[in-house]
Amino acid sequence: MAEPSFVIVGAGLAGLRAAETVRAEGFAGRVVLIGDEPHLPYDRPPLSKGVLDGSRSPDSTRLRDESFYVDNDIDVVVGRRVAALRPHEGTVELADGTIVAATKVLLATGGRPRTLAVRGADLPGVRLLRTLDDAVAVASELDPGAAVVVIGAGFIGAEVAASARTIGCEVTMLEAAPIPLGRALGPDIAERYGAHHRARGVNLRCAIGVDAIEGTRRVQAVTTTDGVRYPAEVVVVGIGIVPNTELADAAGITLGNGIVVDETCRTSNPAVFAAGDVADFHSTVVDRRVRRESWQNALDQGAAAAMSMLGKGSRYCETPWFWTDQYDLKLQMAGTPEPTDDVVWRGDPDSGEFCAFYLRDGILTGAVGINRPKDVRAALALIMAHKAVPAELLADPSIDLRKATR
Repeated sequence: MAEPSFVIVGAGLAGLRAAETVRAEGFAGRVVLIGDEPHLPYDRPPLSKGVLDGSRSPDSTRLRDESFYVDNDIDVVVGRRVAALRPHEGTVELADGTIVAATKVLLATGGRPRTLAVRGADLPGVRLLRTLDDAVAVASELDPGAAVVVIGAGFIGAEVAASARTIGCEVTMLEAAPIPLGRALGPDIAERYGAHHRARGVNLRCAIGVDAIEGTRRVQAVTTTDGVRYPAEVVVVGIGIVPNTELADAAGITLGNGIVVDETCRTSNPAVFAAGDVADFHSTVVDRRVRRESWQNALDQGAAAAMSMLGKGSRYCETPWFWTDQYDLKLQMAGTPEPTDDVVWRGDPDSGEFCAFYLRDGILTGAVGINRPKDVRAALALIMAHKAVPAELLADPSIDLRKATR
């Protein structure tokens, strides 16, 4: 009988976590981790923060040293693209024609940045930010005093704007929605986050579209739909990602908002699994199908998929948690708050340190905190336990939630 071989397509956090997990669980077969970038697996959150502002070196983003893969007998194939899945044959094919045996396959293919469909979007100096090479390229152009236009005020756009201002760039941030980060944070906190950016010198324009990007040999300006022209030496487009589902689609695997998986991270093909940014799964927290683009989901779902590949899987129960660092503000979000939830404030919401708790019929459903990490961590445990928590306890900053709710 041939040696079992697990092939993991995508060398990001979810893929690496899966490889680590199968080895930690004693899998003795071959493990192949394939990535189309020319780098060992690295951490993405620093790309829009420390790598841009110079406080982190590109090499420091590596998730594991090369010796880890040798010690754990993980074959890492970098800089090569998987061209086709052939699960009925038990193989995958690389773009150069190489055939790799694959008893089971994990698709941790992530996503690619959405592009801006306007005139001039292909000019030199117009950048996307998803990969380590993207971050290095953007960082090389963020000189003090440079005119930078960031298109999109979601988390990536806001982090780029904060990093550029930290360096001393002149930053304009354009957002099509009425408020920045509104879909993720809700209007109360989103408005306040916008105010923090404006207070630090970002020219934040909301409810505005981009008409064109101007320039001859290189970008020179961005023109918005209201006719205003913003000078730009660098433009960074951060308007979301598109899940990389092409391999699954070509293999006849069911797609939705990503690659559809069951409660054990298995796709419609029993030999193929999916995890991370690309996976469309049923969340037990919100009781609907979702696709999560977060560090925590990639970590947890990568491990869960690995357990399922080993035949040890159980229902994947997500732990919704997210953070972003901008300026001296650390924002953390736990749970899945909805706009109709009741909000309880702890601390002054107009300050740089507060927490908002979200209650639905008395049950804690979410928490968003700025510079209150202990409160958010405590809230996460209560959210996952579906605990009813008195509003007066949540509102009192002198009460340690970790102790009060044991």
